[in-house]
Amino acid sequence: MHFFRRRRADLGQGLFLAGLAVVFFTDLKAPVVGTLQRGLLATGFWRPALPALPGPGHRVGAAGGLPSVPLYTLDGRPANLRRFAGKVVLLNLWASWCPPCRAEMPALQRLYGQVDTARVAFVLVSLDEQPARARRVVEQAGYTFPVFFPAAPLPKVFTTRSIPTTFVLAPDGTVAVRTEGMADYGTAEFRAYLQRLSSE
Repeated sequence: MHFFRRRRADLGQGLFLAGLAVVFFTDLKAPVVGTLQRGLLATGFWRPALPALPGPGHRVGAAGGLPSVPLYTLDGRPANLRRFAGKVVLLNLWASWCPPCRAEMPALQRLYGQVDTARVAFVLVSLDEQPARARRVVEQAGYTFPVFFPAAPLPKVFTTRSIPTTFVLAPDGTVAVRTEGMADYGTAEFRAYLQRLSSE
């Protein structure tokens, strides 16, 4: 009897480890871990910090206007970052295989639905080598914010060692905020900051 109980326990542990291996060594890793992170965010047990919001007129980068960055849209049409000149630009670098990127996306979607897009542009740039994967994530979740892919290497100002990385560009093109790692953008404070920046 003891032998069978032990065999059943060993089988249960083996199945659990096999399940973990399937999740972590296949395409299931990003959605599963991202969902877990979103769940932690929803419970309030884990709150990523709001990006540090500078005071009026403060800039991280030097003035120089919005750089020319060739992009293409989810449906393959050419675009350029310069077309958003004169607006506040929230530029988010992400990828479908990045769980923290996917965990912060619902808050970005909420924010997108609450700001005046005539004054604030959202530019979510997927770094996926296979654009179809990013398209699948966006379509399955029903996200409506604009998603782009780089059509050339990104300028040095957007170089980062980690994703997600989010830049907030002032209407004059300067970097006002740079945040590496997941953050909670779906707050009234951050929304008010974007509105204020669009009026500076």
